Amino acid sequence: MLKIYRVLGKKGRITIPYEIRQRIGFRYNDVLSFIQQDDGSVLVRREKICDNCKYLEEDFEENITLEDFLDSLSEEEQKDALLHLSLLWAEKKRIS
Repeated sequence: MLKIYRVLGKKGRITIPYEIRQRIGFRYNDVLSFIQQDDGSVLVRREKICDNCKYLEEDFEENITLEDFLDSLSEEEQKDALLHLSLLWAEKKRIS
């Protein structure tokens, strides 16, 4: 059993420890739900936010380059993508 302590911040924020995120498979930008059970325990679950994603697959261009995809994003989305990829790279470097 793994037990790790974290302090809840004054705004109610907490960082899920890296070891737990890796073990459970939580990733950056996952949507999580919290369900309080009758016994007081809390169930945390990763949620799918798109109930009908099939239509998105039909619009997807198979022969798109990464550069084309990134160019199609807004400036804010490009900044978010850069941050996301930088965090993934940093986590991989920290592991090895």
